[in-house]
Amino acid sequence: MLAYVFWHWRRPTAAAADYEAAQRRFHAALSAAPSPGFVRSFSVAFEGAPWASHGGEAYEDWYLIDGSAALDPLNAAAISASRQAPHDAAAALAAGGTAGLYSLRQGKPVVTPTVLTWFAKPASMSYRELFTMLEPFTGQAEAALWCRQMTLGPALEFCLHSRDSVTLLPPLTPLALRCRAVWPG
Repeated sequence: MLAYVFWHWRRPTAAAADYEAAQRRFHAALSAAPSPGFVRSFSVAFEGAPWASHGGEAYEDWYLIDGSAALDPLNAAAISASRQAPHDAAAALAAGGTAGLYSLRQGKPVVTPTVLTWFAKPASMSYRELFTMLEPFTGQAEAALWCRQMTLGPALEFCLHSRDSVTLLPPLTPLALRCRAVWPG
């Protein structure tokens, strides 16, 4: 499973309630008329990620897809047919955005994470050691480890989604962000 991840933030003149309502309308339209390979999407609001709105208030949308072949249909679907007007309305309120591509490495996707724990793999650690270290977290029903693909995106290499806070031990240096669901709400 892959995830197209889109970080975005609203224009200063757009009220948060209006911006989030526009986001929900877009996600609902995409859910009602999905593209081939689209599994589902979710959106969360958070603060503190240096790659999104300079660490200020931002949003993170996760579009879960069956694989890379689903990227082109998702891209085309987002701006066409019944999804075009909700997309354009949401985009008109955005001040900026950036995106990345992540693959699910461990666990099962969390329906509505409340904690996003971002981190990089230390150079001194193998991927095998890292994955072994994280198994106690991702073995839970409410945690999933995502890994950036091909260095596509501005965020750190890994994101651990969870419903509860996790304590990652050194040599990991996590950036844990509390978030709240925007879609599904």
